[in-house]
Amino acid sequence: MRPSVVISAVVAALVGFGGTLAIVVQAARAAGADAAQTSSWVTGLCLAMAATSAFLSIRHRIPIITAWSTPGAALIAASTVPVGMNAAVGAFLLAGGLILLTSAFRPLGDLIGRIPTAVAAAMLAGVLIRFVLAVFESAGHAPLLVWPLVGLFLVARLVNPSWAVLAVLAAGGALSYALGLTGPMPDGLGFTSVAWIAPSFEPAVLVGLGLPLFIVTMASQNLPGFAVLKAAGYAAPARSILGVTGLASVLTAPLGAHTSNLAAITAALCTGPDAHPDPEKRWMTGPFYGATYLVFAAFGASLVAIFAALPGDLVKTVAGLALLGPLTGALAAALGDEQRRFAAVLTLVVTASGYAAFSIGSAFWGLAAGLLALALDGGARRWRAR
Repeated sequence: MRPSVVISAVVAALVGFGGTLAIVVQAARAAGADAAQTSSWVTGLCLAMAATSAFLSIRHRIPIITAWSTPGAALIAASTVPVGMNAAVGAFLLAGGLILLTSAFRPLGDLIGRIPTAVAAAMLAGVLIRFVLAVFESAGHAPLLVWPLVGLFLVARLVNPSWAVLAVLAAGGALSYALGLTGPMPDGLGFTSVAWIAPSFEPAVLVGLGLPLFIVTMASQNLPGFAVLKAAGYAAPARSILGVTGLASVLTAPLGAHTSNLAAITAALCTGPDAHPDPEKRWMTGPFYGATYLVFAAFGASLVAIFAALPGDLVKTVAGLALLGPLTGALAAALGDEQRRFAAVLTLVVTASGYAAFSIGSAFWGLAAGLLALALDGGARRWRAR
């Protein structure tokens, strides 16, 4: 046991939690969650991270680090269709159930795997780009707050990209207070409570939110997470990981929590030699990572209250800057395949447009448009080859 094991685990949890909590809070607001439901949402996610990371790491003796679906939270927050928490919980249950089915039913996983990477990445980019653009929209509203934070982010990422967003969050809180932009802060850290939210299964929300949430989680979180484990020299037990995270997603959905999945960026902090020089002992980061999330779960309500007191422009800035890296990766994956570039761009613009029809959001229509373009292109190529 080395101190580096504990340090790597705690840093990974801090980066994952602090760097993306703003996105989850935005998602909760978009879904119509009240303060109690928002804190329950965050608490449910933290409990899922604690249980799944500790169990999987101990069970398989490899550093399996889980996270909430940040692209999924962005998808929820970007929805232009009113959802409501009851219908959102129904969509979360569908997404979690599909992850469970993927672990048990191999053909379903193969079907998801057949969605071209370029189109899936373009759908994600279309969701994320609105958040990044919101940073500069906020700069027009609050230039004294936003522009210094953008400058800090650009400098901090040169030193340590993992800590850049946390540096922006800390500096933004202090600057907001100095500018008199913050609301009343909680008196102290109080223990959290959870709320039970009954699901409702509305077909339009299931198709427009639940299905894209599943696809985004699989394509943008689980697949990169498996790649991180593989790059570190570990054979990932895919079915076990999907089964455990899918079950956790189903169990925590009635608390308001959206999907749980493998981590990618934060996992890299726990799977490399900085965590432990012996690859066979890095699994110990999992339980310490889980213990850190238990602390976050205990004080989830107070942490959400702190974010609620921050100005909206700061929350949008932190969220947008946190998603700038994922957007870069999504655009690179979407536009790297020249044969599928047109379909990818079509997917991106339809998704980013916010277009909705039949109460189904733009992420679904963007995916449908891209797949249709690919089918037409493939048919045209086969016809010309005759």
